[in-house]
Amino acid sequence: MISRRKTRKVKVGNIEIGGDAPIVIQSMTNTLTSDIDGTVDQIMDLLDSGCEIVRIAIRDMNDAEAVKIIKERVKNVPLVADIHFDYRLAIRAIENGIDKVRINPGNIGSEDRVKAVVDKAKEYNVPIRVGVNSGSLERDIVEKYGGVTSQGLIESAIKQCELMEKFGFEDIVVSIKSSDPMLSYESCIGFSKLRDYPQHIGITESGTFIKGTIKSSVGMGLILGNGVGDTIRVSLTSSPVEEIPVAQEILQCLGLRKFGVNVVSCPTCGRTRIDLVKYATQVEEIFRKSRLDITVAVMGCEVNGPGEAREADYGIAGGNGQGLIFKKGEIVKKVSEDKLVEELVKVIREDYGGIYG
Repeated sequence: MISRRKTRKVKVGNIEIGGDAPIVIQSMTNTLTSDIDGTVDQIMDLLDSGCEIVRIAIRDMNDAEAVKIIKERVKNVPLVADIHFDYRLAIRAIENGIDKVRINPGNIGSEDRVKAVVDKAKEYNVPIRVGVNSGSLERDIVEKYGGVTSQGLIESAIKQCELMEKFGFEDIVVSIKSSDPMLSYESCIGFSKLRDYPQHIGITESGTFIKGTIKSSVGMGLILGNGVGDTIRVSLTSSPVEEIPVAQEILQCLGLRKFGVNVVSCPTCGRTRIDLVKYATQVEEIFRKSRLDITVAVMGCEVNGPGEAREADYGIAGGNGQGLIFKKGEIVKKVSEDKLVEELVKVIREDYGGIYG
């Protein structure tokens, strides 16, 4: 059981981050925000996949003005405005109803400009996410430490927090990210020992689906496994919708959230005599949106299959054109291979009145 570090609580729209709140899953649209229809469609796709907070890029005033209409159409989805360089965009996004702004105070400009954003955030009760990335670390800090280091990233994050604290603002979420999983781990853990602000974690620029999933799972697993992290994003060079099941699986594997059915399946080998890949994929897809708190096993041979399937709540174990359906460790029935998934679903439906919970 992972013991999470205690952080202060921040509210983003109708969702809480930090404190005793569940770890929240985020993603970011890849549409032009001024393309209101396209952006709303992607926000709803993300929501349908299980995303809980959505970030949108605010590149210019057209994007900032679009926030008002987008919020009217997705009222219950907490939205974060991603702002760089122009402090006026943050102010306008807040006025138009954004639920949180993400800024790097170091590239917003003078302290007066940062103060203007902070004052507006206080007026509208909007939290600010301070973003520190290894690729945009201040030059003087890089020179001080002889390169990009965890000490430098932590120092930058604290410096940005202290600037906003100077203006009487502490409704802050901190994000320290690198494309290097170990650097991210060292930075996030180090910061957590110095400040109690909630942290948004992730491995930035992690890569395409397979490599990005692996890097994110390793890096975020280390951070979350040490009790740090209040909200996460899996950053993939892919459709943002594909980020969500990866994030859910990371949290579920660590026992930090439950997202329904846990499907386990054995690897293929020379003993497998059924189309295991097809059946495992079918079972995962059928139960993808289910909220039943059960484990379903899909096993492909007579060696490990029956034993491991018995350890699950439900399972199938196949071989030589036929297979067994298990329930709570007992064989329920023997069926032909082409009926395995159909009969498995039927047994679960009979017990729960459905498969979605």
